[in-house]
Amino acid sequence: MTAKFDVQAARKHFPALAHEQVYFENAGGSQILKEVVDTISAYLLDNNVQLGASYKKSKESTDLFAKGCDAVAKYINASPDEVVLGPSTTQLFRNLSMSLYDYITPDSEIIVSKLDHEANIASWVQLATDKKCTLTWWGASNKTNPRLECDELRSLMSEKTKLVTCTQTSNVLGTINDIKAIAKTVHEIPGALLCVDAVAFAPHRAVDVRDFEVDFYSFSWYKVYGPHIASLYASKASQKYLRTLGHFFKPTDGLENLLGLAAANYELTASIPQVCEYLSKLSWDDIAVHEEKLQAILLEYLRSKPETFKIWGEPAPDKAKRVPVISFTVAGWSSKSVIDQIEKQSSYGCRYGAMYSNRLCVDILGVDAVDGVVRVSLVHYNTEEEVRGFVKVLDGVVTA
Repeated sequence: MTAKFDVQAARKHFPALAHEQVYFENAGGSQILKEVVDTISAYLLDNNVQLGASYKKSKESTDLFAKGCDAVAKYINASPDEVVLGPSTTQLFRNLSMSLYDYITPDSEIIVSKLDHEANIASWVQLATDKKCTLTWWGASNKTNPRLECDELRSLMSEKTKLVTCTQTSNVLGTINDIKAIAKTVHEIPGALLCVDAVAFAPHRAVDVRDFEVDFYSFSWYKVYGPHIASLYASKASQKYLRTLGHFFKPTDGLENLLGLAAANYELTASIPQVCEYLSKLSWDDIAVHEEKLQAILLEYLRSKPETFKIWGEPAPDKAKRVPVISFTVAGWSSKSVIDQIEKQSSYGCRYGAMYSNRLCVDILGVDAVDGVVRVSLVHYNTEEEVRGFVKVLDGVVTA
């Protein structure tokens, strides 16, 4: 298959890419579309009023906000009353955990994946502690290339299982987990719900929550070429388990009223249609092919020096198995010292550490929580030339 993706055309939408800095830390936050910035600016200059009033400008602003929410729903194949926006995935999961407080009882079981970012762990650990229910950890037997397996999950589940939480793609490993298969496994237990962190998946693949058959699903738009805001999906069926966090006089016929707490920034929400419009003109299949080529360059180099590099996660660049979030450690080097030298010698921006996946790094990979791994995270606007240049810099660092 020959990719039709035009990376140079895509790059023209991102003004930051014209600067000297080379962005290889996209899993921490992608660059933002110019169209998004322009929309935010226009909203603040022309529509910066409170929503819901009867005067003309407020009606215009309310409509722009609603269109932003509707764009999110359409993008993930949900209905508008199944979507809520907030400042971060972490905050939205915290709100969700508070809303599930009555559904989780002392005789319940919560199963939490250790392969996750702490955003999809901390709230559930706290909920289990508060409700004094069973907390079961879902790990992985393969310590170098961990992945979430349905057979292992099934062995952990019981008739008391009320909630399973996991990541669709590890923000350290780049591994794509089969969320549709996991959802089917979870739903073998009547009343069991699945909560998915898709922050590291959404920048690389299309999202279809109906097809995935998930109950709860969240990601951050600032990782998907947009503003610093996040969205949470809760299926209509799952909402019956939620208690409202809203004011007593507010209705409970939609997710915003249940747990939104008016936390969706107006101007950022109004800009999301620009992200959706941009992505609608791209082919996710072509992007996957392009990203496979990008990660192949780096992974093939790392594999060529097994005495020097240890790859954490899937070592093959297969687009069906991973996205270009690549982590490794270097024999005889701390991860920090590798990054220090890369930054000293070049304009490449990547990072070291546990990336908020401390339980994965410490309990499964066995690496230090602070020094962690070296992570290189690429997206569709990165080029093969950039990756080859990075390989040259990295080789110079480790062979000096």
